[in-house]
Amino acid sequence: MSGRLTGRHALLTGAGGGIGLAVAEAYLREGARCTLVDLASEPNADVQQLIASRRDSHYVGADVARSSDIAALVAAARARFGTIDLLFNNAAVFDLAPLLQSDEAMYERLFAVNVKGLFFVMQAVLAQMVAEKAQGAVINLASQAGRRGEALVAHYCASKAAVISYTQSAALAMAPHGIRVNAIAPGVIDTPMWSQVDALFARYEGLQPGQKKAAVGQAVPLGRMGVPQDIAGAAVFLAGDESRYITGQTLNVDGGNVMS
Repeated sequence: MSGRLTGRHALLTGAGGGIGLAVAEAYLREGARCTLVDLASEPNADVQQLIASRRDSHYVGADVARSSDIAALVAAARARFGTIDLLFNNAAVFDLAPLLQSDEAMYERLFAVNVKGLFFVMQAVLAQMVAEKAQGAVINLASQAGRRGEALVAHYCASKAAVISYTQSAALAMAPHGIRVNAIAPGVIDTPMWSQVDALFARYEGLQPGQKKAAVGQAVPLGRMGVPQDIAGAAVFLAGDESRYITGQTLNVDGGNVMS
């Protein structure tokens, strides 16, 4: 690796596995110090193995849907590695149901994490970047679901559309401070979450287990589901100096599913 992120401190939410963990590994390889955040109070085996081998990483358990947890995780990150220069804002939850069966509890849960949590983590990190005159970068995790509606996935699609909108607004607000804010919109990525997604589609579409996952992979123009490392490459690019003239953008990393 080239050391493109040497000397920078990255805070990553939703870093317990899948995309978040893959990006943390990529950032560490590029020289960043990393604060990994996830819901569990203690790191899982994969995260524990990573931080045991890397003195330039540590773990903080937090629920981004709670304002008090956000303040605590930012304070813990700064106490360990100083000013946060990079934010990979990835924590999210997923659920689906037919529109007429989708209840308030599902709505509240999805928006509490995917929208409220994402926004207020971003706000807290940006506040310390501005206060400390750090010309940092924020990368929010949107989704191809934020580019269009889906009959069974109304709340999740709306939550990810909100991520794209908040990214644009934050980019405009932060431009005078030299802080860039972008987003990545993954397509179908083969992570542990897909077991849950596949089971839900099987339930509501009358499919066999594994059938939905196989179908969506085959439908991608490049012919396969993505893997977390596909997102990690884009996350390194948007965090580094190569993207210094890019802000307010949502980069599709989806094998050609969405063309814009």
